[in-house]
Amino acid sequence: MGNAVTTILLTLVVFGVIITLHELGHFLFAKLFGVRVNEFSFGMGPSLWGKQVGETLYSIRAFPVGGYVAMEGEDEDSADGRAFCNKPAWQRFIILAAGAVMNVVLGLLILIALVSRMELLGTNVVADFHEDSVSAQYLQSGDRIVAVNSYNTPGYNDVVFQLIRDEDSVVELEVLRGGDLSMSSWERLAAGWGLNDGNLGEKITVTVPFNTMEYEDGTRTVQLDFVFYGVERTLGNTITYAAQWTISVVKQVWYSLMDILTGRFGLKEISGPVGTATIISEASSKGSDSLLMIVAFITINVGVFNLLPIPALDGGRLFFLLVEILFRRPVPAKYEAYVHAVGLVLMLGLIVVVTFSDIFKIFAK
Repeated sequence: MGNAVTTILLTLVVFGVIITLHELGHFLFAKLFGVRVNEFSFGMGPSLWGKQVGETLYSIRAFPVGGYVAMEGEDEDSADGRAFCNKPAWQRFIILAAGAVMNVVLGLLILIALVSRMELLGTNVVADFHEDSVSAQYLQSGDRIVAVNSYNTPGYNDVVFQLIRDEDSVVELEVLRGGDLSMSSWERLAAGWGLNDGNLGEKITVTVPFNTMEYEDGTRTVQLDFVFYGVERTLGNTITYAAQWTISVVKQVWYSLMDILTGRFGLKEISGPVGTATIISEASSKGSDSLLMIVAFITINVGVFNLLPIPALDGGRLFFLLVEILFRRPVPAKYEAYVHAVGLVLMLGLIVVVTFSDIFKIFAK
């Protein structure tokens, strides 16, 4: 019982921070551009507490599963000159995108904090091989893996993710062999553009039939039988590594969504609120670094997902705004509201289905 309460409280804190920061992004830029904000709410449903400060009501609502910034003229026409609908399109675009951007920035800051605690930073360069390694027959020490199954892998995290993502463990690797390993990432980028005479190495392609390993849930993945070079951490490469890691997570979200849409992953691979709470609980039991890493991944996921052109999400609103910019006239507010209402119902239905799937997976263990 105690563990369950701790898990619930920890999950509420994590999502509370993520949601509040997301809405704060909308709020700050709305205020910056002079938009009238009627309410800043944490949570949904009946109001538990509220305080009017100037023109804005700050409230806490019963269900901590979301939040919102209610701007004048956001969902309907308004004669108020400070209404959202009467602001220039570029200002409305920034206001709508600010929440998701704040989530990604939070993820970046957390990853910078985590990277600053590391002694060595992983690279995409092969260092050595395990005993009886299969890949040793195809790769050499010093090979830089720049693509896995035709997906670019500029960093360590990209390589690992694409290897895990492989379906049959027969992996096509594109490597640079014989290059100057002392070059920084910026020097390699410059060399790629022909701005310096750095030696990137010879580009070759090999196909490695890796052994597989099976997890308790029956999923199989590549058994990594080599280790990567690590470089000593400096202030400069700490920020660079964290930024590359953030970009890698953004790409992971996108690839995972594509895998779901194409049927590569099914319902059992998707986690809803219950599944996420379980993941947070497991991460917290392994220490603060594991918990922070999960929080970083969740907040980046929230940011990227919110930018998708799905009705009821910020990305759906951005889509209608782009239509307005392209055709120089807005979609009538009532029709846009209908689309977002239908999207919200469908999304809530998906959350219910995924939640039941999470519960089933817990009892099936």
